[in-house]
Amino acid sequence: MLPINRKKKIIDELSIKGKVEILELVDLLEVSAMTIRRDLDELEKQKKLIRTHGGAALPQAIIGEQSYEQKLSEAHLQKKEIAHIAIGLVKDGMRILLDSGTTTLEIARLLKSRSNITVVTNDIKIAAELTDSKLEVILLGGKVQNGVGAILGSFAEQMLKNIHVDILFLGAHAVHSNLGITSATFEKASIKKEMINVSEAVYLTVDAQKFGKKAFAKIADVDSVTGIITDSTISKEVENIYKEKSTFIKGVTK
Repeated sequence: MLPINRKKKIIDELSIKGKVEILELVDLLEVSAMTIRRDLDELEKQKKLIRTHGGAALPQAIIGEQSYEQKLSEAHLQKKEIAHIAIGLVKDGMRILLDSGTTTLEIARLLKSRSNITVVTNDIKIAAELTDSKLEVILLGGKVQNGVGAILGSFAEQMLKNIHVDILFLGAHAVHSNLGITSATFEKASIKKEMINVSEAVYLTVDAQKFGKKAFAKIADVDSVTGIITDSTISKEVENIYKEKSTFIKGVTK
């Protein structure tokens, strides 16, 4: 089968099913997995599909903002797993920056019993969680995002310009190997960029379901962060894609 016909067949399958697996296409088209991967990469460059865990999907709608309650109910165990990995990177005397979000909230909960650490955050729920701890907590000022609790805007960004931290634990709406790390709004992407600028090390903390997806505003390229921390449900194929771009730390399957 000619490459052009093979790619047409892949698109036809996607139109019917919405997503396809590489092994499924290998059987259907009777070619090697390497050939299928090459076809999928070329079709992605043509914006006809998006690579996913072990296959491909039709281009999805851009991921939008979710309420705090929605975020809290999603991938809860995976977020706890990520948090346990993250706190292992935090040493006494460090100044850390926690981006807004429910994954970083789990990190904050595990830090409550620690001391001699300074935590800077733009999340009112994280600051409230740490109120009774022995940590020094600095809450950025600015506009509060209703329904979410993130603090955004020029005031918060100006505060960031006047500090420097050891580690940033960065959240994101989506991560894509080609499109980079993205957020739902320009305003959120802007403050996240400033957070990266003032941090010695940057660890992206995202659960497995956020890979291969895209949101509206770009924050940074994947290879610009120090490392990526994710949970144990990530597929080996997706892990291999991203470990070429950054240090990749994932949970261990129990």
